[in-house]
Amino acid sequence: MAVTGPDWDLLSSYAGLLTLASFSIYAGSYGSLPNPKSKGEGKLTSDTDDDEEEETERLSSTDAYLFPIIGSVVLFGLYLVLKYFGREWITWLLQWYFTVAGVGSVSKSLISLSRWVVGLSRWKQCEKYQLLFLKGPKEIISFSVRTPSLYLMPLGALPSILYTFGTSSTRRSALLTDILALSFSHNALSLLKIDSFKTGCVLLCGLFLYDVWWVFGTEVMVKVATSLDVPIKLLWPKSLFFSTERGFTMLGLGDIVIPGMFIALALRYDYHRSSASRPYFWAALFAYVAGLGTTMFVMHFFKKAQPALLYLSPACILSFIATALIRGELKEAWSWSDEPEEKPDSAFTSMITDISAAPTSFTEWLSH
Repeated sequence: MAVTGPDWDLLSSYAGLLTLASFSIYAGSYGSLPNPKSKGEGKLTSDTDDDEEEETERLSSTDAYLFPIIGSVVLFGLYLVLKYFGREWITWLLQWYFTVAGVGSVSKSLISLSRWVVGLSRWKQCEKYQLLFLKGPKEIISFSVRTPSLYLMPLGALPSILYTFGTSSTRRSALLTDILALSFSHNALSLLKIDSFKTGCVLLCGLFLYDVWWVFGTEVMVKVATSLDVPIKLLWPKSLFFSTERGFTMLGLGDIVIPGMFIALALRYDYHRSSASRPYFWAALFAYVAGLGTTMFVMHFFKKAQPALLYLSPACILSFIATALIRGELKEAWSWSDEPEEKPDSAFTSMITDISAAPTSFTEWLSH
């Protein structure tokens, strides 16, 4: 009997996808850190180029309870449309939506990445252009950009344009899909913030049940996932040499963004505690890697798609509980609320100032 060795092409695909997802969460978590307050009260500031950005609202426990319900309604609605009306018009509509959204998303991610590469102090030396909307003498909205952004914004439109209108060799390519998906992931983690570990646990538990039911209990999740041709997944070719003949390993953005919101919260808690070692963040990130690795192992062994949140949700929750228990801080951490506040003056704050623009740039299926 012939003994077959490891399938290195497939294993390299798993490793590549795992690395890409983990890096996306790492970068997006730093993008969720609080920025300096805007000067002037009572005005809405939209400063896409500087660190002075408006604080976003946090998702509360009530929102977390509703999340799986709303998600189920949307998912089942898409399934009914696909089943009874076909995929053509809904795919066309979503493609246009993601084309427009992709222009803004990739542009914002490019600006964040460029600002991190050149350094914040040097970035702020670039000339600044500001658009003001006034009501009498009162400033209502302020939108500002710096000179590099005027070049980066058109560049950020290219992936969406090529994805939708490119030649047959570029349209829907894995590279363009990953660029768009990574930018969506970064911006989602920067904007969607949960207010406490309690809310995070409720969200992960609810979506754990959501994922298991819609994958194992029905055909709905798989049907929708395989029918819609939109950039809401990461792709990695099943080849050491990036050949596409065997197809791709896929990971839905939901399996990045949902656990990523919890991991980003852990980083903000370390930041709140002025902890330069970031124990909660690293514990949650390592738990994510272990959970996703377990998902891939089970999927590979049983040759069947797995709901990744079945493994990721418990891994992230247990990482928080274990870290808090070991450090004797469970009650304190559980009662903490991530409300916007002034930055504490500490060594950790100084470090964050230097890396807060860390690659702040770079839903629910994992299958062959």
